[in-house]
Amino acid sequence: MATVSLRLGDLVWGKLGRYPPWPGKIVNPPKDLKKPRGKKCFFVKFFGTEDHAWIKVEQLKPYHAHKEEMIKINKGKRFQQAVDAVEEFLRRAKGKDQTSSHNSADDKNRRNSSEERSRPNSGDEKRKLSLSEGKVKKNMGEGKKRVSSGSSERGSKSPLKRAQEQSPRKRGRPPKDEKDLTIPESSTVKGVMAGPMAAFKWQPTVSEPVKDADPHFHHFLLSQTEKCDLFIQEGARLGRTPAEVVSTCDITFACVSDPKAAKDLVLGPSGVLQGIRPGKCYVDMSTVDADTVTELAQVIVSRGGRFLEAPVSGNQQLSNDGMLVILAAGDRGLYEDCSSCFQAMGKTSFFLGEVGNAAKMMLIVNMVQGSFMATIAEGLTLAQVTGQSQQTLLDILNQGQLASIFLDQKCQNILQGNFKPDFYLKYIQKDLRLAIALGDAVNHPTPMAAAANEVYKRAKALDQSDNDMSAVYRAYIH
Repeated sequence: MATVSLRLGDLVWGKLGRYPPWPGKIVNPPKDLKKPRGKKCFFVKFFGTEDHAWIKVEQLKPYHAHKEEMIKINKGKRFQQAVDAVEEFLRRAKGKDQTSSHNSADDKNRRNSSEERSRPNSGDEKRKLSLSEGKVKKNMGEGKKRVSSGSSERGSKSPLKRAQEQSPRKRGRPPKDEKDLTIPESSTVKGVMAGPMAAFKWQPTVSEPVKDADPHFHHFLLSQTEKCDLFIQEGARLGRTPAEVVSTCDITFACVSDPKAAKDLVLGPSGVLQGIRPGKCYVDMSTVDADTVTELAQVIVSRGGRFLEAPVSGNQQLSNDGMLVILAAGDRGLYEDCSSCFQAMGKTSFFLGEVGNAAKMMLIVNMVQGSFMATIAEGLTLAQVTGQSQQTLLDILNQGQLASIFLDQKCQNILQGNFKPDFYLKYIQKDLRLAIALGDAVNHPTPMAAAANEVYKRAKALDQSDNDMSAVYRAYIH
């Protein structure tokens, strides 16, 4: 983007990283937020969100001059909502100007009336003038009252500020397209550390209130849902943006659904990166690909931060019971610092070396699990169509070498028709896809995973994405 002449209060299109230009307004930054060193930049508050960031001047364009261009190249519901917010801001600003003009006109009319009253008139003219004058005074009084009321509501807060305070995000209501967590809250709040720790909660599923919260352990929640009220009642503190949480805490834990969500959390406006300072620690527990986690590690370390990837193997129940298996890689010292938290979350943890290793191992584990689940579903359906008892098949498997809690639970889900999510089908399919890509990157064949992936894709086409992974069974019976 070309360099432009801008000033405080200007409406702009701001581009941050690889994300599309977004409408915003140049505003004064908070007093405690220092301006980055280096190139000239402005503090921009983005419309349609509560996000804000320092944006380099070459990444800014005037709003009006480039409006049509941006609307043509950018699509999406949230983008349109942001543009609508700008237009509403402009309408209100224009209405305020018109009110001021109307008030000036009324003042002029009042002066003219006073001049007319000073002239000699007949009795009829005086009575006529008196009636007219009373009407003018009455209208002026109403006009003043209206302007005064509007000033008290609008003058103290800008339309942008009011829109932000009324937004779902401000009130704690989640946007519909936000991603879900794979780990419930109870698994991330039991750890005890010497310094503050943070836990990001992105549209979580609360299964139980916070238990055994240590009074010396600082819990911060980044929340888009009123469900986190339970944790706030137990002493957790609420952070409005990722940057706010990270800047307040020594160590921050985050877990989101996929690579895009992980990048948005770190690199987006008011993201984790905005709060990273030398010594700040970030632990990403999301299941993503090695390239994504390596990129996140690089940008955080470049700001002087410390990074650890720590995806988890397990399900909802194991998470609730603190029985997850944690795979970690990255900063070994940070891994040791997090040991008490990992002990609270899981039954064991593994340190696998440099960043990217945990992501690769996690994808391989889930590839095996997803392929096995598809094989179980295939066996049960084959038993059914050949006239064999599915329950008898399960009994036989439970007495043999394949016997496991996983096998029994998933078969029971299928036999009972209970597909309440314990591990979302859409997430195991995502992991299979990433595992296949991992194999492609090193020219290693993954035909079993590829076949299983196709079955899960069919299940997704049958609207099973938000059911448990065992719902892959339905891909065989439809």
